[in-house]
Amino acid sequence: MSYVIGVDLGTSAVKVLLMNRLGSVVAQYSESYPLIQKKSGYSEQDPEQWVKKTLNVLKQLVQQNREEAAKVEGISFSGQMHGLVLLNEENEVIRPAILWNDTRTTKQCHDIYDVVGKERVLAITKNPALEGFTLPKLLWVKENEPEHLAETSVFLLPKDYLRYRLTNQLHSEYSDAAGTLLLDIQKKEWSKEIADKLGIDVAICPPLVESHAYVGTITEQVAYDTGLPESTKVFAGGADNACGAIGSGILSEGKTMCSIGTSGVVLSFEENGEKEFEGKVHYFNHGQENAYYTMGVTLTAGHSLSWFKDTFAANEPFEQLTAGIDKVPPGANGLLFTPYLGGERTPHADSSIRASFIGIDASHKRVDFVRAVLEGITFSLNESIDIFREAGKKIDTVLSIGGGAKNEEWLQMQADIFNAKVERLETEQGPGVGAAMLAAFGCGWYDRLANIADEWLKVKKTYEPDPDRAEAYKQLFSLYKDVYKQTKSLNEQLVSFRK
Repeated sequence: MSYVIGVDLGTSAVKVLLMNRLGSVVAQYSESYPLIQKKSGYSEQDPEQWVKKTLNVLKQLVQQNREEAAKVEGISFSGQMHGLVLLNEENEVIRPAILWNDTRTTKQCHDIYDVVGKERVLAITKNPALEGFTLPKLLWVKENEPEHLAETSVFLLPKDYLRYRLTNQLHSEYSDAAGTLLLDIQKKEWSKEIADKLGIDVAICPPLVESHAYVGTITEQVAYDTGLPESTKVFAGGADNACGAIGSGILSEGKTMCSIGTSGVVLSFEENGEKEFEGKVHYFNHGQENAYYTMGVTLTAGHSLSWFKDTFAANEPFEQLTAGIDKVPPGANGLLFTPYLGGERTPHADSSIRASFIGIDASHKRVDFVRAVLEGITFSLNESIDIFREAGKKIDTVLSIGGGAKNEEWLQMQADIFNAKVERLETEQGPGVGAAMLAAFGCGWYDRLANIADEWLKVKKTYEPDPDRAEAYKQLFSLYKDVYKQTKSLNEQLVSFRK
């Protein structure tokens, strides 16, 4: 039997999956790496750490699975989006990579609208100018480190730099490029118009290929360092959310995914790039050729729960923290939580807003607060589903992955709040599986990604919405949306008091 490898280059760690032709995860390994946070709002990483840690886990995979590793045919990648890696003419890294969660670029986002125009940016890129995207980072470097931009021969996104180091080939692909704010997502080409207006040389944008494109084999040195066969084919891969969509089977119209990790994502398949959401949700090229996906983001989804645990139950496991939430009725006995611990993305691109508990009284117990946190996270995700439905999309089934798919009561809560059937997969590895599926497709194991999904992905359990709870949550959701409006001004006035 032959095998493929999916590499998921995340924000905190790299994970590799070894998968066989049956879609089984034969082995998985991971190693973490640190963030560099020089100032408040800064978030950077050393790209060399990505390479070092990836080579380490690939070597570990080979050493502990020698028979299978000798039959590896291909490898592909999923990666954290939006990060900026600058290379000089020798393809050496000029400065640490600026990551997606770096928020230093508010001024540059305003500059983009002032120079290009908000409507024109939305018309070309289908996305608003937000701090996380790559173009504002380029403009920040231009303004604050002009010597580094002058030295730049090409910029890459994180997983594209990792792939370059494994192949010596420079490329990007459409799903990750769509998150730069420099790609015309319908024409599938870099926007010379935007680059020229902002004084960025479009020549520093890398060549573009499809996510399943074959870009070469691993180098002789990488084969030596890891033990993988020199014949191992390398495929371009995709942005983490695009690979998460592939790895969850979101490959046709009507399919929607909810992923709850540190942040939360609601992602829905689009057959083309022609719909208009006026920047309320993200609109990106899919890892499936000539397809797209729309996506809403909750910045602190699972992080809201982990924050509550670390603050009020640091020494308890999550299972103990969430015990008893099924005994608390919808609405947590009159307690509402908004998960704005670090600002919000969808539908409010607001870096000043902060979280609230509304309705606290002396009768509330800790379990009420836990249920309120879970409901608040889910309400925030439902705002994206609400936008999709208002635009005419039919959403009756949602596939749930990530931390939110590990708790039975939370899955039922999602079904009730979304008022949709919620499905949980038997094996949930998301982006890493999506990367492996791209490698399998590139190797010719199947003639369509959808065929791989049909073979590899199986639903473990389905949760149906309860009509009474769904109606209660409909009323609570209306109150939830009012909290943002009522607290926006207060939070703006509190900014100067934050340390």
